[in-house]
Amino acid sequence: MKYLGRKGLALIAGTVLSVNAMAEAEFTLKLHHMLPPMAMAHAQFLEPWAEKIEAESNGRIDIEIYPAMQLGGKPTQLFDQVRKGISDITWTVTGYTPGRFPKSTVFELPFISSTAKATSLALQDYAQTEMQDEMKDVHLLAMHTHAPGSLHSRDKAIKKIEDIESMKVRAPNKLMNNAFRSLGANTTFMPVTEMASAISKGVLDVAVLPYEVVLPMKIYELVDHHTEFKGDHGLYTQTFIFAMNKDVYQDLPADLQKVIDDNSGLALAGHLGTLWDNYEVAARDYAVKEGNSFDYIEGAEYDRWKEKLEPVTEQWVEDMNDDDYDGQRLLDKARDLVKKYEEM
Repeated sequence: MKYLGRKGLALIAGTVLSVNAMAEAEFTLKLHHMLPPMAMAHAQFLEPWAEKIEAESNGRIDIEIYPAMQLGGKPTQLFDQVRKGISDITWTVTGYTPGRFPKSTVFELPFISSTAKATSLALQDYAQTEMQDEMKDVHLLAMHTHAPGSLHSRDKAIKKIEDIESMKVRAPNKLMNNAFRSLGANTTFMPVTEMASAISKGVLDVAVLPYEVVLPMKIYELVDHHTEFKGDHGLYTQTFIFAMNKDVYQDLPADLQKVIDDNSGLALAGHLGTLWDNYEVAARDYAVKEGNSFDYIEGAEYDRWKEKLEPVTEQWVEDMNDDDYDGQRLLDKARDLVKKYEEM
């Protein structure tokens, strides 16, 4: 018999342990999302989270991750997939299902967001106290946001409000669609997965994104100009929901529910915010190395943008009031929570 040595024995032992762990899994959960495996959300959030659940459950839970919509459907269908049990867990953008999470949209308003960490903690706190009705069909793991987004322009630098007029802009959500339209831009909505092609073909002039998405989609290679907002709050953010099928969660024994719970909620939201903040800095460096130009909306020009977009917030309050919500109370609460977590 051939001598395998310590490395060979270790490989065999690891294989045996892996097979045993798989054999002992009592629950196999399918986690579905829209981004490719090289995306930060997959590599730094979803994979480590799944591995942590598997380890803390002693292999009793096995999580299979399906990136890039490998289980079928479109990104806009991810929330319904987890709600209906087509997937056991999904991570998606709340704005992909317009009208389903009206109260969370307060965080998508212009100049509400702070750092991803502070805003994610604020959003999760808000979800736990204000959004129980909107979450009744799923088991919420966490909500979070990305770092404040910037403008990434194909050919034309954007240095002031007037520069964006008549440009073809991808709006990340309904509220920012209204915001850019009020500035005279021609807006369209599309998932992030379609934007690189749209920019390269000239269907879009401006991608409205955090650098965290600019990197994996290689948007920095397709645009020449970046415009960032330097003030007390960012131009906008996007809200995300990480959810589990309610029946699947309830079918878990109490000790395994605790494993899920220990890796959910405010602690997870804060962790995700930190991930997004840190990656934003690293991803921006690729645009710098590409030699692209950078402009900054700050000082008096920043104040002009805030004043010009204030009617979007006022309209949101009116619309929420029309739908029997207290829009001003929700707006004040969101702002107070962002301030609270900024100061922590």
